[in-house]
Amino acid sequence: MSENTPNTAPNAQDSQTAQQLSEQAAVRRQKLSELRAAGQDPFVITSYPQDAYSADLKAEYADLPAETDTGRIVALAGRMISKRVMGKASFAHLRDARGDIQIFAKRDMLGDEAYAAFKKLDVGDIVGCKGEVFRTKMGELSVRVSELTLLSKSLQPLPEKFHGLTDREARYRQRYVDLITNPDSREVFIKRSRIISAIRHYLEDRGFLEVETPMLVENAGGAAARPFETHYNALDTDVKLRISLELYLKRLIVGGMDRVFEIGRVFRNEGLDARHNPEFTLMELYQAYTDYHGMMDLTEDMFRTVAQQVCGTTTVPYGEVMIDLGKPFARLTMVEAVKQYAGVDFDAVPDTAAAQKLADEHGVAYEPRHKKGDILNLFFEQFVEEHLIQPTFVLDHPVEISPLTKRKPDKPDYVERFELFIYGREMCNAYSELNDPIDQRARFAAQEEQFAQGDEEANHTDEDFLNALEIGMPPTGGIGYGIDRLVMLLTNAPAIRDVLLFPTMKPIE
Repeated sequence: MSENTPNTAPNAQDSQTAQQLSEQAAVRRQKLSELRAAGQDPFVITSYPQDAYSADLKAEYADLPAETDTGRIVALAGRMISKRVMGKASFAHLRDARGDIQIFAKRDMLGDEAYAAFKKLDVGDIVGCKGEVFRTKMGELSVRVSELTLLSKSLQPLPEKFHGLTDREARYRQRYVDLITNPDSREVFIKRSRIISAIRHYLEDRGFLEVETPMLVENAGGAAARPFETHYNALDTDVKLRISLELYLKRLIVGGMDRVFEIGRVFRNEGLDARHNPEFTLMELYQAYTDYHGMMDLTEDMFRTVAQQVCGTTTVPYGEVMIDLGKPFARLTMVEAVKQYAGVDFDAVPDTAAAQKLADEHGVAYEPRHKKGDILNLFFEQFVEEHLIQPTFVLDHPVEISPLTKRKPDKPDYVERFELFIYGREMCNAYSELNDPIDQRARFAAQEEQFAQGDEEANHTDEDFLNALEIGMPPTGGIGYGIDRLVMLLTNAPAIRDVLLFPTMKPIE
């Protein structure tokens, strides 16, 4: 083939595959029509007396010798994921909510008519079967079927059994098929549920109360992000989807609920990449009468405890690295981190002009509105983050980027804040919460000025929150955790879409 000859083979192959799939779907619809004509419509069945699961049977009979019957009759239900017809006897694998198990169908036991019906079943059909648990000559735990019921007809063929649904975008768009064909994907989401459950139990055991706060808000504050906006017809007012849980949870601290947490969806109008999805799960907690040091201690212990409970170890693989959650987490200030990895000591930088000069010399892009503290953070993002592989608390951020955080008494240009980094990624963000309403109003004013200068992610003044602070909020520590990133870490998932059941996808044109 010459260089100028177009290669049309892939398109022809895709067309052929599509035609084959279409033909298979047509055959399945014909089978359904025949079933209905015979008065055997599977879609009219409303229930099935399932009384056993594959994983439980395998655990219970793990020591059963080959060629042994148990005498136990069970009723299983699930999706048939493979079938092998061998004349008068056939094998299939049934997948239920807890795993797979082999079923054995024999004409002499089922009868001619029922066995013929079994042979017409398609991979993907959902069936119920009753029979005796036994172990085959080859040593596989199986169920010898004495009664079989088609519960739902699959009208679309599943992907080829040995490779499953391999195209990543197709897996995200058709998660239901991904879960059927890729057991590893299913295991990720089972583990996700266990992680969230472990977090809940950890906090409840320490006196925290789970609460719920509004998703539709007038003022989407508490984070640096652009909100999604909509209109509430009944009140004829514009509202936003929350970007954070912070401001309402701190109102509850004011109200005397000393330990609160919420796990919920937040929404940020931002781009898509391996670590970001516009809709994601955030967990925030607030505890009265503690500070960011207390939040560090809680975070380190919680990460370690959850990893041990869910993974059975505090050393977990991520990519090519083993992440050690068992050792004490490293702690260094942002100034120390930038000095270590960029060779610039911001304690020796006198003002914004000097910081801008350093940025120019080091190729750090900044905007005219950025001050010394903003530029320190830009240095950190450009030179430091990628090096923080093992768990590291980065402390004491500049006040310019921390509008809701208490200042350090001895260094008022910095605040009592930390972020935890693992594998170069921010895992959580915590403060000693600002409870001075006068300082908070001034911080909001500074944010409004930043917004006027083009910062679309700046916070806006929240008068009701300020009123709550004037009522009086005790010293408080607070923290926000990206649940999806924690799940990524504990499941060794490379992208956030791998741990979201239904990630945001670009519409198919």
